[in-house]
Amino acid sequence: MRWDRGYESPDVLDQRGAGGGGVGGAGLIWLVFMLLRSPLGWVGAMLAIAAFFALGGLRYLLSSDERRQAGQTAVEGQGPAQGKDAELVQFVSFVLDDAQNTWRKEFAENGLRYQNAKLVLFTGRTESGCGYGSAASGPFYCPRDQRVYIDLSFYRELDRRFGAPGDFAQAYVIAHEIGHHVQNQLGTSEKVHRSTRANREGASGLSVRLELQADCYAGIWANGTEHRNLLEKGDVEEGLRAASAIGDDRLQRQARGTVEPDSFTHGTSEQRVRWFKRGYQQGNPDACDTFEAGQL
Repeated sequence: MRWDRGYESPDVLDQRGAGGGGVGGAGLIWLVFMLLRSPLGWVGAMLAIAAFFALGGLRYLLSSDERRQAGQTAVEGQGPAQGKDAELVQFVSFVLDDAQNTWRKEFAENGLRYQNAKLVLFTGRTESGCGYGSAASGPFYCPRDQRVYIDLSFYRELDRRFGAPGDFAQAYVIAHEIGHHVQNQLGTSEKVHRSTRANREGASGLSVRLELQADCYAGIWANGTEHRNLLEKGDVEEGLRAASAIGDDRLQRQARGTVEPDSFTHGTSEQRVRWFKRGYQQGNPDACDTFEAGQL
């Protein structure tokens, strides 16, 4: 994929090294406060403080302060394109802005206003408006704070574990999450989350349809990159390979040797490829109405 080296986006928040939370000083103060209000009173509060420091609390507080300083430096110091994985951060920044520019134009053509999402880079685990997220769970979008979260180590997993290498495979992941941001702004996500659990779950449930629509939206962005001459030979195949690699059926078969359609959340490999390809080939959001599709 052709992209601008050295690119930086104001919508990328680099919080790598900032730590993923824990008890910390604020947690200790809250615990003491609650104990003071309980029947245990001062006795319970003093025991909690003693236990905290006996278990290495002071060392934890000092290391937490170092982590906060590291995170503050990452965000406010040299910008998102410095340090480890600098070129990858630049690439993520470029794809993020390019995808959002695509949707800003699409919204404007339909008399709508597109509001940018932020993308948070983290290491290990992070706190979001939707609760804690971890590298193990993969990239995710939180509609409550309108942010995409990603640990860059996921891209190494995508290559080595899932067999989907290439920069366009990485770009597909971002475009899919921005697809969820589009759904959030259009009110699609809220309708799904307000539906009954029975309607959301299962191989043809609303949750799977929501994910497949995000794949289709990623394909729409891919269609735009072709018109802007950003695609290189093999890029689309990389995107399709990534979509196939993270289908529910393939992931379940790898993890436990069996496939349980009733527990699907994102759709099969074949379905994810089909809807990404549909968006790419047609380049029209109207082609991405998975909720009215009789067959996914």
